Amino acid sequence: MTKQQNTPDNITVLGVGNILYRDDGVGIRVVQRLEAEYEFSDNVILVDGGVLGINLLGIISNAGRLLVVDTVLNHGRPGDIHRLEHEEIPDRILAKNSLHQVDMIEALTLCKALDHVPRTTILGIEPKDLDSLDDRLTTEISSRLDDLIREVLEEIRALGGSYRRRAGTRTAGVSDRTTPTALP
Repeated sequence: MTKQQNTPDNITVLGVGNILYRDDGVGIRVVQRLEAEYEFSDNVILVDGGVLGINLLGIISNAGRLLVVDTVLNHGRPGDIHRLEHEEIPDRILAKNSLHQVDMIEALTLCKALDHVPRTTILGIEPKDLDSLDDRLTTEISSRLDDLIREVLEEIRALGGSYRRRAGTRTAGVSDRTTPTALP
């Protein structure tokens, strides 16, 4: 996590998954790259949620807007990027693609009991391999990582956050555009 701020307009980017099971670690890889390559405005919080699921309740319940980055099984081709809005999540994710998603749904459900469910968007990628014990993403997913990062950056900007590339980091096709309220 890079910053701690619990305000209604904060944007929490939560990468979840297990980096030991090939494509399941894509959410973590995105957050790692964002932390290494970009600086964000104070209203953006990056969280490596791993497989903590229900243990993320405090972070989730304090989010103004929650942006989850993960794999999404949606009967597409490996590498297809999916965007699920708040209203779509209960119906689309009830299939519970993995154990950490089971806990994620439970955490969001508990937020309802606490009377604060942050407006949530899931940006995910259709995986190729979630079962092999290997810490490398498959070629199909690795080749789309920059596209997924670009989607996350666009979502952050649309929600009122801003960013800039850290000096000396790679460009890899990800835009340096920022909002008018970009960091100096």
